[in-house]
Amino acid sequence: MKKVKTIWLLMLLIVPLFLLGGCESVTTRANTQDTWSRIQRRKRVVIGLDDSFVPMGYRQKNGKLVGYDIDLAKAVFKQYGIKADFQTIDWSMKETELKNGTIDLLWNGYSINSSREKKVAFSRPYLANRQVLVTKRGSHINGLSGMTDKALGVQNGSTGAAVLDEKPRLLKDKIKGKSAVLYDTFPDAFIDLNANRIQGILMDEVYADYYVQHQKNKNAYKVYVSKKLPVEYFGVGMRKGDKTLRNKINRGLGNLQKDGQLRKINEKWFGRDSNFLGPDNYRQ
Repeated sequence: MKKVKTIWLLMLLIVPLFLLGGCESVTTRANTQDTWSRIQRRKRVVIGLDDSFVPMGYRQKNGKLVGYDIDLAKAVFKQYGIKADFQTIDWSMKETELKNGTIDLLWNGYSINSSREKKVAFSRPYLANRQVLVTKRGSHINGLSGMTDKALGVQNGSTGAAVLDEKPRLLKDKIKGKSAVLYDTFPDAFIDLNANRIQGILMDEVYADYYVQHQKNKNAYKVYVSKKLPVEYFGVGMRKGDKTLRNKINRGLGNLQKDGQLRKINEKWFGRDSNFLGPDNYRQ
């Protein structure tokens, strides 16, 4: 009887470990597979996004999804006869959604940085962007130093949040409580800025410019650009194994640049051909 009990105890210990190992191997395989043939068969690619990121990808009042990245993604995959479907996700869980296979791509003003490169593969950079500080003009805040002991807002999981942690001397060590107020969306942050619950927002320049330009009183805001804040580049994020998908996206972006479609998309959303298209041989 003792021998039987011992065997049962060993099985109870080994089986969970076996199951965990199996799950891990499935996840690993999913992240190393080249899924282009599957995407071709179903003629559909699923793109994850935060649908409040104006002007990259957002919903209008009627619920229609529009934006710069929406137009760009559709134009790229139209070349291959593939429909671009967009799925709203929790942006703070974006890499997890990609890893789990819920989505095929992250294409929504997704900034390329070293920490993300450890988790995902990136396409060539297609747009240059900067982090900027937005304040109310009446607050008399002049630049980053003016945020000393002031409340700062950032979007949870955003590049601005990462910059705060990576370069704390720029802002984090200055602001009230040495900790930023986290928001799920930029519009939520602007509500608090307008109500003076926070005095500044660290955010993407593309959204800051779009938001300010669409306000009745544009002069109510100041957008500070600092050389101390790094320039960032947007790219399309995908699983490490999707090398064919990466090549197709890079080639598709290049084709749009050559035939003039890229210029038209840029002018539609930014009023000028302000696009930066990175080299084909971008690493990853």
